[in-house]
Amino acid sequence: MDVMEDTHPQPSLPAEVVQLRALLSARTEQLAARERQLAHRDQVLAQHVATITQHVATITQHQTTIATLTRQRDEYYLEKLRLEVRLAQALKQAYGPRADRMGGAAQLLLDFVQRLDGEPISMPDLPRLATPARSRTRRLRTRGRRDIGTLHHLPMIERKHELSDEQRCCPTCHHLRQRIGEEISYTVEYLPATLVRIKHVQGKYACGACEGEGFNPNIERAGKSGASPIDKGLPGPGLLAYIATAKYADFCPLHRQEAIFLREGFELDRSTMCLWMADVARIVRPLYDRMAQRVRQSHVLATDDTVLPMLQPGRAKKARMWIYLGDESQPYNVFHFTPSRSRDGPKTFLQDFRQTLLADAYGGYDGIVLEGDLPRAGCWAHARRKFVDTEAAAPQTARAIVARIDLLFEIEARAQDLTPEDRLARRQAESRPVIEALHALLVAHKQALLPKHPMALAIAYVLNQWKELTLFLSDGAVPIHNNLAEQQMKRIALLRKNALFVATARGGETAAILSSLTSTCRRHEINPQAYLTQLLANLLDTPINEIDQWLPDEWKKRTPPQLHAAPPPP
Repeated sequence: MDVMEDTHPQPSLPAEVVQLRALLSARTEQLAARERQLAHRDQVLAQHVATITQHVATITQHQTTIATLTRQRDEYYLEKLRLEVRLAQALKQAYGPRADRMGGAAQLLLDFVQRLDGEPISMPDLPRLATPARSRTRRLRTRGRRDIGTLHHLPMIERKHELSDEQRCCPTCHHLRQRIGEEISYTVEYLPATLVRIKHVQGKYACGACEGEGFNPNIERAGKSGASPIDKGLPGPGLLAYIATAKYADFCPLHRQEAIFLREGFELDRSTMCLWMADVARIVRPLYDRMAQRVRQSHVLATDDTVLPMLQPGRAKKARMWIYLGDESQPYNVFHFTPSRSRDGPKTFLQDFRQTLLADAYGGYDGIVLEGDLPRAGCWAHARRKFVDTEAAAPQTARAIVARIDLLFEIEARAQDLTPEDRLARRQAESRPVIEALHALLVAHKQALLPKHPMALAIAYVLNQWKELTLFLSDGAVPIHNNLAEQQMKRIALLRKNALFVATARGGETAAILSSLTSTCRRHEINPQAYLTQLLANLLDTPINEIDQWLPDEWKKRTPPQLHAAPPPP
């Protein structure tokens, strides 16, 4: 079928329409080109964003690495300082003086040892293998010959020496020479202690008339004076006092005393002496309790503690021995033994104490002070030692701080003989400005140091104890240090070094009781053996309300000076 064609002519578009179509086509091409440009730009932008993201991740990673390295650097630096401090302490312990001194000759010696250790060893300098030469000992110079004639507390035996008739004959004229005077000189002799047997013969009496009548004869035995304080015991008061003095005042352990007695011809087992010491502690326990009661009445009570090992299965337990030092009004040194360092020990002993407690920064005292509302004083000797020990980490800082602390001790030395009121006035006038300047110095140095820097830790220790360390500014009776209590810990250290340990808690209590008596005797310059001999011979017959007469200071008042010990060396 044929399609019919449109024979009608189409109308022609005006020229403007053609131009518009051309313009529209051009615009469309421009838009397409723009879209292609935008797409390319978005692609480039996406690449840049990805690159930036990658760079940000890299920067973050580098920052993390830098922070890690910085932290490691600080840790290595702090560890280096800690090792330097430990090395300085070890060298000081090995080569330097025990006193807490800064720099000086001791520091030069430590520097020399460090330089010597760092130098290489030269083979020609090595000594040949040979018998070691005998070391030369330095003898201390005396202050001249002592005048033995003035030692009136020592017994004296006089021996007269005369010429025989033959020696008196004059070698010139053969006449007898006349005595024209005498020359006196002294020698000192030692007479060893002697063990003696005391035979007690107690008469027994009965009524013969009553016995003849068939009644009770009323048998009575004469009393025995000077016998052993231990019921049916072998040792007398003097032997018990000697053993106790030898162990707890002279620190001679029982196994050495066993050998000493055997050398004197008397076999005495150490286990027997151990039981005797426990019996002695039981006998004098009322006096020990009275001393503890009197110490708790002190205005200022100083305390410290140290380790005293106690045997247990496996490994020895670190038990503790505490010292409670009374002030001048209650002049007694009381030791207290506890199986551990928990706060229960001082809490039990100080439950009735309501005055000022002088102690170190041990945290176990915090609860006791809060519960009892006790004023607590700190120890500037402890604080000073922190900076002396860390001098190697920051020498200039340590010396500047220690110099200001030393000013406090100089002020206290000048105020030692003053009354508490006058001493307090001097502290307000001279010590308070030093304290304020020291506090500002500590705060400034702490802000400039890393938190874990050894010097920063020492400063933090002092600032954390600032209230306790400055209590002496408000009470003239409070000392600025706890050195007297620390000195008593040396007794336990010597006992630990020689006797090594206590076997049981009862042995620790025995050591505490007898150390309290011997330490207080030393405080009052009393011969502990003479005191303990009279104490053991008379205490059991003393009523409890008259027990104060056997306190060491009271006993000294009524005894002759010959029984008093010589004053301790300065």
